[in-house]
Amino acid sequence: MKITHRLWRYLLLPLTLAGTLSISSAAEVTPAALNPTALIYKLPDQIPWSPVDARGGQQAVVVGDPKKPGFYMVYTKWTKGNHFSHPHFHPNDRYIVVLQGTWWVGTGPKFDPEHATPMPAGTFVTHFGKQVHWDGAKDEDAVLLIMGEGPATSTLVKEE
Repeated sequence: MKITHRLWRYLLLPLTLAGTLSISSAAEVTPAALNPTALIYKLPDQIPWSPVDARGGQQAVVVGDPKKPGFYMVYTKWTKGNHFSHPHFHPNDRYIVVLQGTWWVGTGPKFDPEHATPMPAGTFVTHFGKQVHWDGAKDEDAVLLIMGEGPATSTLVKEE
């Protein structure tokens, strides 16, 4: 198909305008004051993380309270250095997004980090309620967003 000069002009015009608009708009952008009744936010340095626990994990609750009934969202960081939870389960389903690093997971009562399965950043995982699993980080930090219905208790299982 032969494209005429007139067609080219019509195809290039939106691209030219878009480039002009983004260059001129970017130079003039000033953040607007946001209405706190419409939305609130916390920048990364404003999110309060717990101290690293004995397992090598940290948490920051961002929505709700995982200790109480109702919806919650928690950032969890497994610090590098072969830090893992041991076999356990939760009463309710949990939905997890790996935000950064590689998260290593296993299922069942046999704790064996050498044979854990890697979950790279961008992976979505569902932990089903009352099903035994364990997880953690190996040679890099892994940051997760965990969502579910509380209370988010954890019951340890006797390891094989």
